[in-house]
Amino acid sequence: MYRKPEAAKIQELKDIAHRLRIHSITSTEQSKSGHPTSCASIAEILSVLFFNSMRYKISAPRDAAADRFVLSKGHAAPILYAAWAEAGLFPISELQNLRKIDSDLEGHPTPRLPFIDVGTGSLGQGLSIGAGMAYVGKNYDKASYRTYVLVGDGESAEGSIWEALHFAGHYKLDNLCVIFDVNRLGQSEPTSLQHQMETYRKRLDAFGLNAIVVDGHDVEELCRAFYEAEQTKGRPTAIIAKTFKGKYFPNIEDLENWHGKPLGANAEAVIKHLESLIKNKGALTLQAQSPLDEPPTVSLSDVTLSSPPAYKLGEQVATRLAYGTALAKIGASNDRVIALDGDTKNSTYSEKLKKAFPERYIECFIAEQNLVGVAVGTACRDRTIAFVSTFATFFTRAFDQIRMAAISQSNVNFVGSHCGVSIGEDGPSQMGLEDLALFRSIPGSTVFYPSDAVSTERAVELAANTKGICYIRTSRPNTEVIYANDASLQIGKARVIKHSANDQVLLIGACVTLYESLKAAKELEGLGVNARVLDPFTIKPIDRDGIIANAQECGGRIVVVEDHYREGGLGEAVLSAVADQRNIVVKHLFVPTVPRSGPPAVLIDTFGISSRHIIAAAQDILKL
Repeated sequence: MYRKPEAAKIQELKDIAHRLRIHSITSTEQSKSGHPTSCASIAEILSVLFFNSMRYKISAPRDAAADRFVLSKGHAAPILYAAWAEAGLFPISELQNLRKIDSDLEGHPTPRLPFIDVGTGSLGQGLSIGAGMAYVGKNYDKASYRTYVLVGDGESAEGSIWEALHFAGHYKLDNLCVIFDVNRLGQSEPTSLQHQMETYRKRLDAFGLNAIVVDGHDVEELCRAFYEAEQTKGRPTAIIAKTFKGKYFPNIEDLENWHGKPLGANAEAVIKHLESLIKNKGALTLQAQSPLDEPPTVSLSDVTLSSPPAYKLGEQVATRLAYGTALAKIGASNDRVIALDGDTKNSTYSEKLKKAFPERYIECFIAEQNLVGVAVGTACRDRTIAFVSTFATFFTRAFDQIRMAAISQSNVNFVGSHCGVSIGEDGPSQMGLEDLALFRSIPGSTVFYPSDAVSTERAVELAANTKGICYIRTSRPNTEVIYANDASLQIGKARVIKHSANDQVLLIGACVTLYESLKAAKELEGLGVNARVLDPFTIKPIDRDGIIANAQECGGRIVVVEDHYREGGLGEAVLSAVADQRNIVVKHLFVPTVPRSGPPAVLIDTFGISSRHIIAAAQDILKL
């Protein structure tokens, strides 16, 4: 049963909110930049959360047992930093280092800070991440910790917010509480709904949430709402807080043109006014509540295939099928391996994990931005090893979420199937032809492009043990098994598939184009030309030393061929690797334009990446 806090506690929560406002002003004045008015609208929300409702450990803010908090409107970072400082995590004086080059108190939250789980600030992403955290807490950890996500009303225009709400409602994530800061004003003008609170309530109710409208500046209303959220079972809660931008800032509150600006000449007067509202001037008496229980201990290291690859040389197996096989195998060896997919599991073969361990498969439906965000959330605090799969081309829709995952220092594995023109009749809308460029551009990423079933299984095993963002490119057509089951494959190490003592040209391809290269090498041999064939295995890092050494043994001649557009793929990786070599020449074959529907073999030939074109390129390069 809810008990209204005592008057002294309510007053202290009010006082804390004003202290947080003052810190937001002084820190943004010191940095001469920031969003103090955006901070002011959520001051009471953070006061109640951090000093009444949330359970966490100051000694270990990212402890597995602690409640999670995600500030989706990341530009309000100064007040989040202030809340942790007032809670006692670090000295309040540190707040004056906001946005300085040598400080981790950046303009938007960064996980370099020990109390931040994910980077935010690219709006519309925090709720998906929070939903992933809540899913793990409810279904895997089965622990009492709760997840709170604070969303700005401006960012609620993002479709990814509603993808996440659909997900949370569908899976009845009653350990998730999303707070909408409805402060009416966006960056350049009022939001579309402004203070239409009933419209927000109806929409959120329709998405399956327990929707509660509150005065976001009334601490007692907030205390009651967070208590109701905790007691609500079978659905998540949305607290829709009516707030005002720049609340309690005289001559600034609820006015336009104050977004993202320090108060400047107004700062002193506003601070003086806020200080006059604080009743208790001394040290805080309120402290964080401790977590109720400990979730299970989790180990994510030394993940192995439960059994080695078991294929016959020459057997025809699609790499996408081998991915599913490997996923089920590593799932058998570690109960924290999970798969997430966007309703393509019977094409990507992530369904193999679902069939083996149904509870460890998360269907995210056709909502790729949320798919990626949920995966990032599931991997937070090292609770799972997440593999995310869909058609390679659909990851382009979630590029922002993927780049933010890297900024968040996330360990998430992405698997894109149906890449290139080799998928055939489905046509260009389904062909991943930009995916290598996308994932190669992600900081710290590892990009695998396995060519057969054995190397695919090993890529999955390696990715599970590799930090950062990993991407595995899988293909639709069956390809021949060329590696022995006990073959050793390593990140950043290419493998020579065909060679002789007097090779004249080096052919580099991956998966479909590797086999076209092998076919071309055989035909070239009949024409009196010896060609060496190299499988790069990883496109990032590319085996620079191996490529240069093999190219030099082949007279400095390389033909690289890929089922990808020219920009950003295997060819450019090879060209970058040899850019400082004066005696190496590269011919690059790629898909030159938007393709069309047709049989795979016809498309491969029509768009210039078949053995016929490789032979012509090799003959041309020998003339140079």
